[in-house]
Amino acid sequence: NCQACSVLLANPETKSLVFYHAIGDRPPKPGMAFPWSQGIAGSVFATGEPVVIKDAKDDQRHFGEIDQLTGFHTKDMIAIPLHRWEGHPIGVLEVMNKRNDSLNQDDVAILMIIGAFTALSIEQARLFQEAKLAEVARILGNIGHDVKNMLMPVLCGTSLLRDEMNEVFADLPDFDPDKGRISHELCLEVLEMVANNAKRIQERVKEIADCVKGLTSPPRFAPCKLHHVVSSVFDTLKLAAQEKGITLVHEGILELPVMQADESRLFNAFYNLVNNAISEVPKGGSITIKGQIEAMGKTVHVSVIDTGRGMPAEIRDTLFTSRAISRKQGGTGLGTKIVKDVIEAHSGVIAVESEINVGTIFHIHLPLGGS
Repeated sequence: NCQACSVLLANPETKSLVFYHAIGDRPPKPGMAFPWSQGIAGSVFATGEPVVIKDAKDDQRHFGEIDQLTGFHTKDMIAIPLHRWEGHPIGVLEVMNKRNDSLNQDDVAILMIIGAFTALSIEQARLFQEAKLAEVARILGNIGHDVKNMLMPVLCGTSLLRDEMNEVFADLPDFDPDKGRISHELCLEVLEMVANNAKRIQERVKEIADCVKGLTSPPRFAPCKLHHVVSSVFDTLKLAAQEKGITLVHEGILELPVMQADESRLFNAFYNLVNNAISEVPKGGSITIKGQIEAMGKTVHVSVIDTGRGMPAEIRDTLFTSRAISRKQGGTGLGTKIVKDVIEAHSGVIAVESEINVGTIFHIHLPLGGS
């Protein structure tokens, strides 16, 4: 009989407590977080002891920013720790503002039982997810092995086809040399694109194999020109863009200095952003990659700007998580999560702003010195 209840789970990577589920009046949005060293919840998580708070505003530990963000006014509350069976803390269960009465020790006894079942359910879900991921890893290993083998004929075939075409075009009559030359150049360009992307697929498949074997490789930092990365992405996707009547543009990228980066991973990041944008931008639209040096000259700000249909809040807010939603037919929603992982591997930051029927801008900030 309370106004609100929340389940917060610990994130060891960020050392924060994250709102996983909340109900009641003006609940916090799932994903909202604060440092696990702060607030009454942080204190309960650290000590492993439940607390009954008669008036939150009189408690120095109360983290008032959540109330300010949600518009909720916390009065009395109970916070209890959530534990695994081994005793390791995994989060906190909170209830706030008991109706027609105040929360007391009798309520704590009931909530400890509820909390035990809550923690058990969360632990079972975690174990199920781990088992599912193990099976996914096994399947990916098998698929990766087969894809790698199937790509070899593609690479060999493009090489043979290039040699054959060179011979054929060399023997063509000279009645229209310009047309023959243009056709020859286009065919060679397409073949080069197929061969380059087949090699990139091989490299990505090797990452799958390494991951399955527990050998995930760290980024390989080396001098990198961002212009080369952007040009490679545009070269790869220009036929898809031309087919939809979309213009690919870069501004300020040529002027950027050499930076320390993993060029292959940056290619994957920008490829995902541009490829996703192509499916969202209508005919006659554009996708622009802008680059500039930020203040102090230690970081680069790269913006990927499209004139697409924009994203609603529910898609934008989950964009860089494993819960990301894809609007592309057959899409998995993993593309932007891959982008975020690449940027963070470079000690960078990525953010997004989007407006319906106007477009989307991804802001990427990368240190020139790498990680």
